[in-house]
Amino acid sequence: MAERTSAGLLTMMLEPTPAVAMTLPAEVREKLAELELELSEGDITQKGYEKKRGKLLAPYIPQIQGVDPSLQIDNRIQASSQAVLPGSKHNKSRAANTRDERFRSDLHTEAVQAALAKYKERKMPMPSKRRSVLVQSSVEACTPPDTSSASEDEGSLRRQGRLATSTPYQGHGHPAVEHWFNRVIQGSSTSSSASSTSSHPGGRSVTTTNTTAHAALNANAAATALADLMAHTQLGVPVNSRVSSKIQQLLNTLKRPKRPPLREFFVDDFEELLDVQQPDPNQPKPEGQQMSPLEGEPLGVVTNWPPSLPAALQRWGTTQPKSPCLTALDNAGKPVYTLTYGKLWTRSQKLAYTLLNKLSTRNEPLLMPGDRVALVFPNNDPVMFMVAFYGCLLAELVPVPIEVPLTRKDAGSQQIGFLLGSCGVTLALTTDACQKGLPKAQTGEVATFKGWPRLLWFVTDGKHVVKPPKDWHPPIREASNDIAYIEYKTSKEGSTMGITVSHSAMLAHCHALTQACGYTEAETITNVLDFKREAGLWHGVLTSVMNRMHVISIPYSLMKVNPLSWIQKVHTYKARVAVVKSRDMHWSLLAQRDQRDISLSSLRMLIVADGANPWSISSCDAFLNVFQARGLRPEVICPCASSSEAMTVAIRRPPEMGVPPPGKAVLSMGGLSHSVIRVDTEEKLSVLTVQDVGQVMPGALVCVVRVEGTPYLCQTDEVGEICMSSGSTGVAYYGLPGMTKNIFETIPVTSSGVPISDRPFTRTSLLGFVGPDSLVFVVGKMDGLMVVSGRRHNADDVVATALAVEPMKFVYRGR
Repeated sequence: MAERTSAGLLTMMLEPTPAVAMTLPAEVREKLAELELELSEGDITQKGYEKKRGKLLAPYIPQIQGVDPSLQIDNRIQASSQAVLPGSKHNKSRAANTRDERFRSDLHTEAVQAALAKYKERKMPMPSKRRSVLVQSSVEACTPPDTSSASEDEGSLRRQGRLATSTPYQGHGHPAVEHWFNRVIQGSSTSSSASSTSSHPGGRSVTTTNTTAHAALNANAAATALADLMAHTQLGVPVNSRVSSKIQQLLNTLKRPKRPPLREFFVDDFEELLDVQQPDPNQPKPEGQQMSPLEGEPLGVVTNWPPSLPAALQRWGTTQPKSPCLTALDNAGKPVYTLTYGKLWTRSQKLAYTLLNKLSTRNEPLLMPGDRVALVFPNNDPVMFMVAFYGCLLAELVPVPIEVPLTRKDAGSQQIGFLLGSCGVTLALTTDACQKGLPKAQTGEVATFKGWPRLLWFVTDGKHVVKPPKDWHPPIREASNDIAYIEYKTSKEGSTMGITVSHSAMLAHCHALTQACGYTEAETITNVLDFKREAGLWHGVLTSVMNRMHVISIPYSLMKVNPLSWIQKVHTYKARVAVVKSRDMHWSLLAQRDQRDISLSSLRMLIVADGANPWSISSCDAFLNVFQARGLRPEVICPCASSSEAMTVAIRRPPEMGVPPPGKAVLSMGGLSHSVIRVDTEEKLSVLTVQDVGQVMPGALVCVVRVEGTPYLCQTDEVGEICMSSGSTGVAYYGLPGMTKNIFETIPVTSSGVPISDRPFTRTSLLGFVGPDSLVFVVGKMDGLMVVSGRRHNADDVVATALAVEPMKFVYRGR
């Protein structure tokens, strides 16, 4: 812009006056036009252009314009007298030349000037103007008032375009021509301009702005075409109808808007919105009978079963103190620390005593029984998390496990902060290493994260906790309906909710999992999942302590480095159970060639936590095909279905329990889009193959209800939302009574409107049906449900389809 401004100033300094401009020789004018063309095409620099132009104009510029007199030669008067006037032979010979030659001819220049002068008489608004020092008030009579100084940047049409459109003109010209000129101005808003002044035959001076060759092409073409048309008309030359039609076509093209007006993007098609989608009369409809609620086997009575989870910890911590409870691994796969049940008991006691008695504000205890406490622990430190979790249970505090915040303004962290604020959390427990990695304020303390309440951070490492006196013992009570812990859940809209789980529900869920999975004391279980929530928490932290099991915790960071690590630990520790996701099985397939001396024969149960996803079957089948030769039995693979609200809904039982063989269902995708179950053949491409997720959990009552409206029971061949009534489900969304009533207190009814039970049901958000042998099948989730033109599709189906095709043939990068 600075270069362009200086160019404009120099151009103005060397601008010939109107009197001199009309007496310039034709050769000089041609050379000036060629110079401007070379400048626009980049053949010469701006400095070179100014130097050559100055030499050309020096003999003809009066001294009052600031040109050095030494640059003016003595014979400038002779040159002026030798200038060819419009009526000379030179111009007449030029008029007969080709169209390209006329671009630089004085006949063309005069024709343009005469045409513009003619429209000037009609009070046509000019796009922009430049006033010379010698132009007197006669120009002001027929040009709009000037708002710019002659010393400003006259090479920028952008500002001139704004002045031209913002200056009110008096009088009314032809609207179509005015519109056309405005379009030309806007199209050439980025070009630089050079001034040329002409005299109308009537004696009035008219000032115009000629665009250079690098202006917008459509504006130049339109200006040239219109000038040619006017020149031929004024000189009496007959206009070719073919040419005039092309010019008219060009003008029509310029009149057409480049893009629709902005308001058209926001106009709804009301007719389409009001057009109600009529159901297809040929669409499949459910034909089966109304389903009957499905009841799981009774919850067995276990002799000497602990009355609560803290009671189970006390029992194993005092009677089996050296029994291994949890082994943590580093990122290299080596055991870092093995927590025994004796250590877990004593360290949890120390933390409970410290939280209740050593944290105070103004001589008052900071925490009281029932208060909520945030647990902020990284995914590679299960030992400290387990101590903090059971320390809170012993202190009768409510742990709220959350993820470690990464930045101060993390969007997901803000939702977690909203949950902590609604739960009234004032204290966060963490480790020393984790606290050092958190963002800090200028004072050195942990920064207050956006959307979070103000928290006191407490490090649970050994040097910060106090050993309780010998006469202090934590209160060990029977399981009650008080809140034991709060597990967070993120909805598809991004909001975070806290699901409350009572002590009785936690105990009942551990009891049901123990019975369904056949857990026994001192079994070894490999856990690849997140130990802070869902199946990783239920199996690897809660049920394992209830049964004095040894958990090998595989951190996610290790899985990224070595996807075979969990299989190696199964082989090393002769683990009986492994809890994984289908992604872990898929990753291990990619790296299995690196290890040949491993065996999975010790596994009696391979729990697939996301077995409800339609794509999990491909991972399970591929994993079995590869590792069956290494001791893996087909009946060992046990997919399960669960949700944060209902916890475990169904799980395939291990083979020793005498359960029916696993089942597969090949379903028509067209039928599923209408929520109807139609069995098809695998030869077709429009089918979805799903595997069962086993039988209903012990002590649970399950039914399938319509997705929308009143929760009517579905028919036997109809897909709906699975609902579950059990003592082992979540209780409520913390602080959200309205949503709690909709999800945790659903009353399914028969087709006649009669409730099927006096017990409330919990919606699981799982879409499925009950198949043969009372096996539960899941085909999607409510969060992924998409309704398109009255047909239901699921986001999981898209993933399943992408995984089912040959990726090298059908799936391309970047598409």
